[in-house]
Order: sequence, then structure tokens, then C-alpha cells
Amino acid sequence: MPRPTVEPVHLTDEERAVLESWTRGRVLAAWRTRRARIILELDNGATIGRVAELAGCSRTTVSKWRARFAADRLDGLEDAPRPGRPRAISDEQVQALIDRTLHSKPANGDRAWSTRSAAGAAGMSQSMVSRVWRAFGLKPQAVDSWKLSTDPDFVDKVRDVVGLYMNPPENALVLAVDEKTQIQALDRTAPILPVLPTSPAKASHDYVRHGTTSLFAALDVASGSVITEHHARHTAAQFIGFLTTIDKAVPTDLELHLVLDNYSTHKTEKVHTWLLRHPRFHLHFTPTYSSWLNLVERWFAELTCRKLRGSAHRSVTELKADMQGWIKQWNADPKPFVWTKTADAIFETLACSCTILNHTNDQPETSDSGH
Repeated sequence: MPRPTVEPVHLTDEERAVLESWTRGRVLAAWRTRRARIILELDNGATIGRVAELAGCSRTTVSKWRARFAADRLDGLEDAPRPGRPRAISDEQVQALIDRTLHSKPANGDRAWSTRSAAGAAGMSQSMVSRVWRAFGLKPQAVDSWKLSTDPDFVDKVRDVVGLYMNPPENALVLAVDEKTQIQALDRTAPILPVLPTSPAKASHDYVRHGTTSLFAALDVASGSVITEHHARHTAAQFIGFLTTIDKAVPTDLELHLVLDNYSTHKTEKVHTWLLRHPRFHLHFTPTYSSWLNLVERWFAELTCRKLRGSAHRSVTELKADMQGWIKQWNADPKPFVWTKTADAIFETLACSCTILNHTNDQPETSDSGH
């Protein structure tokens, strides 16, 4: 029996403009953005099931907000009053705190606002400032690192690599390849204390070095399994040796597409000559300063967090054996890292960051005394 169609909500131009502004708001609560998207999709003629899928909620939730909007229009999308103590601060005070956090500096010369300084400037408690910051995802003291690629072929390389991840060629294997260099065999000067109730494991801050090794790894993007090899150095000769290992490990009927960074050993004349003799190998280079685009870096992070960090080894041989044991367990039940962000979405994010950067550079820094 065919599913009955749902009558569109028939937005006015003014209502559509308001809802679209809600979906673009950078400091609005997530619930408001979701409700706006639900109504906009319904107005476009989407079914309740399709809207639920797009908004990441249940069909019941979509029906609820459709009914609320039909009854009270935009006012119906607001939260109903709840029992309990009235709010201690107004919407205007919340907006003022957010604006101060985003667009000014403390008057005492601090680099960023703390809950204490923001509370003093806003005339509210530290706990209230913390709640507002958590609600809007604000972390003034946190600093993430980033680097803008200067590669003239940035756009083409991103599309090439992302295309391999999201639409791999037929009869081919896509491998993300890199080297984790200078892995140190470190032995702590005192035994590592085990985890205890209310206390984490403890390791001495000083250690003794027992040498280093470099791990070459090729991550199968489809399955999550890895091909690895240890070398004392990471020159072109070792890289060619690892390519030979990959060649032997992968069935000969498959083409090989390797995602690599721009390290000089990947582009030497010897490597080029080897590739001419092995035409099934195709190299795809990430842009400069874009190691985040190579999925094997995500696997290296797993190796570091789950095995290397906090470990103690008395020799390079012991270190390599320990790593190989962990890698063997990984390959017994591999977990692929699924790439979901399209090239266009990456460019949009980058454009947004550049716009914010330009806007910030155009605005003089201001201090806020709280008055």
C-alpha cells in the first residue's frame, strides 16, 4: 500500500529567511538549527522519513515539530516553559558574554579569557560562564595548530586523494603509505607504577635511550590491514625495499595506488627507475603541509596511543618485537578508517577559515574592562 504523502508546510518568504538564518548561525544552539532544518526540508516536499534521515533524528521528532509549527508557526519551534527556578541570566546577557569572549581580550593583558576573568567582566558566577561556554562550544584557552598549504596544485591533489578514498578504482588496491621515523626504545629509570583506584599509571619523567627504528607502513584503505617493515634508516634505498615488500604481498592482478607525502626519498631518480619497471604502481602525492590527508597517519596515532606511549623497552630488538606483536593483533581484526569528507567540503572549510583569518586581521584587538 503506498505511503500517504505529507502536505508541505508552506513557508512565507519571511519565515524561510528566518529559518535559513538559524541554520547558518555559528553561535546558535544545535536544537534550534535542527528544528529549522526539519521545517525547511518539509517545505521542500521531503517525506517525514527522509527529513528524519537528513536531520539525524526520529520520525516522531519530525512529526512533533511539524505539528508545533503548523499550530504556532515560528513561535512553536521554541522550547515550552519548564517548571523549576527561573533562569538567572537573560538572553541578552548570554549574547553579551559570547560577544565578549569572541571579540575582545581581558583588560589585564591575558592572552584569552578564563572563567574567572569573564565572570568578573560579565557580573556573573564562574559556574554560569562555564555552562554558557559549554553550551556554545567555546574554549578560549585552547589553541589548535594548523598550517595553510602553499602547494600550487593543492586543489588537484586534494581531489585526487579524496577521490581515491571515496571512489577507489576497480581491480585496484589503495594504500596509504608513510614512515614513522625515530621511534625510540626508551627504558624508564624506575619501574612503571600500575593503575590504582583514583590514581593513573605513573612513569618516571627521565629515561635511558637504547636506539631508534623507523617503521614503514602501508595501510589498506578498504580493509584497514597494514603491511609494515622496520628499517634503521629511511633513505630511498629503504623505500624501494618497502615497495618491493608491497609488490610481493599484493596479488599481481591488482593495480596499486599509493598515497604518499612529498618527502624527498619518495621522488629520487632510483625510485623513478624502479617504478618504470613496475608499472602497476601509481603514486599520488598529498599537498605540502597536508599530512592530515594521508590515512596512515591516523593508524600511526593508534599505534602511538595504544602501544608506544608509556611503554618501556631495553633494546631496539625488544621494541620492534613489541610493535610487531601489536600489529599482528591489529591485522587479525583490522578496522578501516572511513573517509567521509568530500573535496568540496574541505575547500568550504578552508575558505571559511581564511575568511575568519582575514576578518580577524582587519579588526584591531580590543581589551575589555567589564564596564
